[in-house]
Amino acid sequence: MCSNYRPVTRADRLLSHFGIEREKDMAAPEQTWPLGMAPFIRLHEDGSGNKVIDEGQFGLLPHFAKELAFGRKTYNARSETVDKLASFKYSWAHSQRCIIPAEGVYEPCYESGKALRWYIQKAFGIPMGIAGIYRQWKSPEGALQWTFAMLTVNADRHPVFQRMHAQNDEKRMVLILDPVDYDRWLRCTPDEAKTFFRQWQGPLEAFAAPLPPRGRKSLPDSPKDK
Repeated sequence: MCSNYRPVTRADRLLSHFGIEREKDMAAPEQTWPLGMAPFIRLHEDGSGNKVIDEGQFGLLPHFAKELAFGRKTYNARSETVDKLASFKYSWAHSQRCIIPAEGVYEPCYESGKALRWYIQKAFGIPMGIAGIYRQWKSPEGALQWTFAMLTVNADRHPVFQRMHAQNDEKRMVLILDPVDYDRWLRCTPDEAKTFFRQWQGPLEAFAAPLPPRGRKSLPDSPKDK
């Protein structure tokens, strides 16, 4: 599961790696946690098939959610049950799938005997396109808010993600899309989308990346383009 990641916000990287044009960098923070705002890519609702990028809350809010804090329970959606659980099944049935641009994700590694925060990214610093679902939520006061969740798959025997989390916890990982599949992920039917439910087999880099002193949620500069 992933509760902390580094979003792609630079306009040049969004264009070169996701084909999304932006006049300027996005204002999302360097790290995103549940309830935080970050960019996600979806199809335009006008039916044109064009992609758009919006900022939404990390933590999907179904129609019955009464407050933003509900998103603390819905930032990850298991691929095995995304079409069944009340919080997610509307988005899945209505093909409200998205791509979440991420420089990398953070996970806890217990190999030292205690939790140590690790950073996982694709080789050479190439951004990840993480498969997600989204929904627009209307607050009790009538305000509209985009929200999204990352899809996860089982990570048993994955060379990197099986090393994360406590020994007795189920091994899970975010669903990383191959860039050649980005458009098809957004445009295919819900049944066809299930064919994407698999572990990422491409090269990954992982290294210890503890929080800075006093728990400040900050990160070094973005990796250089390759």
